[in-house]
Amino acid sequence: MKVSGFTFIRNAVKYDYPIAEAIRSILPLCDEVVVMLGDSDDDNSALLQSIGSEKIKVFDSVWDDSLRKGGEVLAAETNKALDKISPDSDWAFYIQGDEVFHEDGMPAVRSSMEQHLKNKDVEGLLFNYRHFYGSYDFIGDSRSWYRKEIRVIRNDQSIRSYRDAQGFRKNGSKLNVKPVDAFIHHYGWVKPPESMQAKQESFHKLWHSDKWVNENIATSDEFDYSQIDSLARFQGTHPLVMQDRINKKNWSFDFDPTQKKLNFIKRILQLVENITGWRPGEYKNYKVK
Repeated sequence: MKVSGFTFIRNAVKYDYPIAEAIRSILPLCDEVVVMLGDSDDDNSALLQSIGSEKIKVFDSVWDDSLRKGGEVLAAETNKALDKISPDSDWAFYIQGDEVFHEDGMPAVRSSMEQHLKNKDVEGLLFNYRHFYGSYDFIGDSRSWYRKEIRVIRNDQSIRSYRDAQGFRKNGSKLNVKPVDAFIHHYGWVKPPESMQAKQESFHKLWHSDKWVNENIATSDEFDYSQIDSLARFQGTHPLVMQDRINKKNWSFDFDPTQKKLNFIKRILQLVENITGWRPGEYKNYKVK
């Protein structure tokens, strides 16, 4: 069984993306990791070289900044990376620049890839998600956050990145997937407030025009983390590769998890989910087999 990892990145240093940790987290499961390195304003190459693995294969890319509708440039860069993986790989493990795979799930992922290797009806593996916000001590616990997404896909060129690169589809149809007992930690909302503000201003340009960004994104030196609807204190562990970054955290963020900014309907829906585990109206970009 051969496994390729793939990802893309641009301005990782400038916007404080944990791309090195992301890549390190999947390296033990991969025979190679393809990185599509976008044209950047900082030294991403040195950051990637610091990982020190011969498995990493870096390819330069120029982003088409005109692809703003729905963040489609992110899917375009994902597909560029996917197209560079070895054709003889069986599976492809996708990781984004602000995601880190928790090593606790490594045995389950490896076992699932081996178990379903010959079963072509299984087109991907579905991972659980934890979304961190403000600091490494809080996670989003409202309906605003997606709970699961595909991160391992079969090496099949008819499978392509979908919309803003959150998931994948095959010839426009949802993939048949098997859930796996493994977690991806999403750290896209954990940055120093000044870095978060700069990232927000830049990131919205992948979806909207400069005019829309100027009219709708507040100009500030620091991001206001206080407007989140609902958080819970995180009681678990972080991936080992994140420990050094967590130890270097140099900003303060505190939040009272009892304070919920949810309207009446959202409170009812949240109560239903808390009691039953069912999320009414949940968007699922996959079909569980």
